Amino acid sequence: MHDRRQGSHLGPLLRPGPFAAYWWVTVPLGVAIVARSLGSVQLTELFQVDVAYWLLVGFVVLGEVRPVVGSSRNDPDGVNLGTAFLFAILLRWGLDLAVLAMAAAAVIGELARRKRFYAATFNVAQYALAYTAAWAVLRLTGWTASASEVGQLQPHDLGIVALAAAAYHLVNLGVVGIGIGLAERRPLWGSLTDGFRWYTVTTGSVLAIAPLVVVVIETHWGFLPLLLLPLFLLWTTARMSLERERRGMVDELTGLANRAQLADEVDELGATLDAPIGSAALCLIDLDRFKEVNDTFGHTVGDRLLQTVAARLRNTCRDRDVVARLGGDEFVLLLRVTDADEAEHVADRVTRTLLDPYDVAGARLELEVSAGLAMWPDDGVDLETLLRRADTAMYSAKESGETTNRFDPSLEGRTPSRLRMLSDLRRALEEEELELHYQPQVSLVEDELVGVEALVRWRHPTDGLLLPETFLPLAERTSLMRQLTCTVLNLALDQLTRWRREGLTVPLAINVSPHDLADVDFASRVADGLHRRGLLPSCLRLEVTEEALVGDPSRVLLTLSKLHDLGIALSLDDFGTGHASLTRLKQLPVEEVKIDRSFVVDLGDGGAGADDAAIVRSIVELGSTLGLRTLAEGVERDEQWRALEAMGCDAVQGWLVAPAMPEAEATGWLRERIARSTASVGR
Repeated sequence: MHDRRQGSHLGPLLRPGPFAAYWWVTVPLGVAIVARSLGSVQLTELFQVDVAYWLLVGFVVLGEVRPVVGSSRNDPDGVNLGTAFLFAILLRWGLDLAVLAMAAAAVIGELARRKRFYAATFNVAQYALAYTAAWAVLRLTGWTASASEVGQLQPHDLGIVALAAAAYHLVNLGVVGIGIGLAERRPLWGSLTDGFRWYTVTTGSVLAIAPLVVVVIETHWGFLPLLLLPLFLLWTTARMSLERERRGMVDELTGLANRAQLADEVDELGATLDAPIGSAALCLIDLDRFKEVNDTFGHTVGDRLLQTVAARLRNTCRDRDVVARLGGDEFVLLLRVTDADEAEHVADRVTRTLLDPYDVAGARLELEVSAGLAMWPDDGVDLETLLRRADTAMYSAKESGETTNRFDPSLEGRTPSRLRMLSDLRRALEEEELELHYQPQVSLVEDELVGVEALVRWRHPTDGLLLPETFLPLAERTSLMRQLTCTVLNLALDQLTRWRREGLTVPLAINVSPHDLADVDFASRVADGLHRRGLLPSCLRLEVTEEALVGDPSRVLLTLSKLHDLGIALSLDDFGTGHASLTRLKQLPVEEVKIDRSFVVDLGDGGAGADDAAIVRSIVELGSTLGLRTLAEGVERDEQWRALEAMGCDAVQGWLVAPAMPEAEATGWLRERIARSTASVGR
């Protein structure tokens, strides 16, 4: 009987239920058959039995201890070649000696496999019943065999042998199928027919050997050892097949379970979970910004990092849990837990472990992780459903800034499908659905135009105009990010070309991601875009974030240096919200520091904005010391303007100046503003 070695040795028998009742009927009946055979055979008869019997008993024990496992998925317990020799004993010496050999071999085999008591005794009973059924068919056809009167096999007896083999097979499958159905609370017909073809082919092939064994014995028992060579080859072939299957169930890079094995484990949950562990959780873990590691250090270092993460997961999880890798930077834990609270506790402990620094290839790296939990069976009973809902929970955690989140049905209505969004974004890039809106930047003292920032928008055919926070975080995790940046860069350069034709000369700023800065060819692509349009490098400003400095910034600094050498102005965006140190800031060839809107929102509100005011004043003073221009984002009120002006901030952008505007509106605003400034200078 299928056994996963979970739970008590007597647990299923002590809990009232259909399986316990079935066990208490089946096992005593099987034990009675063994006891009857034991009482029917005299000790003297055993000593007088042919040497061939004892050789076959040895083969039976060997087959029980070393079954042929060719597929852990179709038949994890393997094919017992001892069945062929036991059936040969049945044909040659009758039921009693066959049952005694079966019982002895079964006891040795079950002890070697350390099966639970109720499963081991059930196996003995099932085989006793199956061989009794086969013997009943033989006896009905007039077959006789015993220790004192051996059976003689003739070619015309093969039909009788086939009927007996069929009886053995059907009773064996029937007894086991009913037991599994009752134990797992499955429909009996399904448990009876599950794998029927596989078991019929394998059992039939093994039983077909039995008549050949009998014929060899009738010639001379000395030929029996010759059977070991083809059996050894069979074991070897099966082991090779099992190894191939194992490789197909394991992630090659990390040695963890892969998607196929994980699916099998989820399918087996109903059979393997036992009180008090009556539930399970699927925890999907994503390594945030892992792509930056590959871009910066190369795939070899990225692979080593994944292997280190896998090792931490294995060491942190419990023996009863399953650790798998789906591919890329996504890992899955299948946690056997008592309830959702335990699942969240385990997930929190695991994710905290992953946050510790990694020393890989001479670099000290830090990762951020996000995790989503889905409970089995509450949130789903199949892998795809659990993964989808864990994915929804994980992205909810990303949006809320948490590390771990548990699935809730209300999330499905709020969280769009990642796959749909990625597919739509890929189409949007091909069909030119992205557009730029433009927000002016002005100096605080003179109120003069100093630049414009280009902000990407997606005009979705069904969802309308989407802001960048809707799709950029998703794009940054894929290869689409570089294509998206390339699209934005070309749109911005084309816009500069159109404004130049109208006599509107204004620096235009665009945002670039850490992926772009880690690309050694990025600077040359920017230079090529400017050259093809006849634009000066000074008309373009690139805004980078502090996230680009996470890890070893050597490649990023190289790209920034190339851009600076081209004459392109660089701006450090969202300063104060990321990971930059003052040492790193001094290393960056930037000309401007942008103060994040989160520090500006409460300025001018007295006590409420006192802490923010201190931070902004420090940034302004730091910028002044380093010779950098400071620009504040999100300025919407006069009080903010006056506070920033008093601190010495150089420039601002926000709704108080102008909102982000589409091309036509922004062009009109610029034309009017530049004309007004020109007129003012003329006076």
